[in-house]
Amino acid sequence: MGTCELCNRNDLETTVHHLVPKEKGGTFGATALLCIPCHKQIHALYTNDEIAARLATIEDLNRDEKLSSFIKWIRKQPPGKLMKIRKSKERTRKGR
Repeated sequence: MGTCELCNRNDLETTVHHLVPKEKGGTFGATALLCIPCHKQIHALYTNDEIAARLATIEDLNRDEKLSSFIKWIRKQPPGKLMKIRKSKERTRKGR
C-alpha cells in the first residue's frame, strides 16, 4: 500500500507509471507511483505521443485541464473504491 503521487490519496494500491512511455524511450526514465484510477485516467485521455510530448512530469499532469478536474474529484473518493475508466470520446473517435 502506498500514496499516489498524482492525487495524494494514501493507503492504496499503486502502479508504476513511466512519465515518458516506454515505447517513446522512457523504459529507463523517471517513473511515478500512481493509484490505478489515476493511471488509467491518464491513458484513457491521452495517447503515448501526447504523454511524451507534454505530460512527462507530475507537475505537467497536475496542471493539465482535463486531468485536474479528475484529480479534484478522485481526492474525495475512498482509497478502496475502484471505478470504471473509459477512453475519452476524442480518443475513441481517433480509433485508438
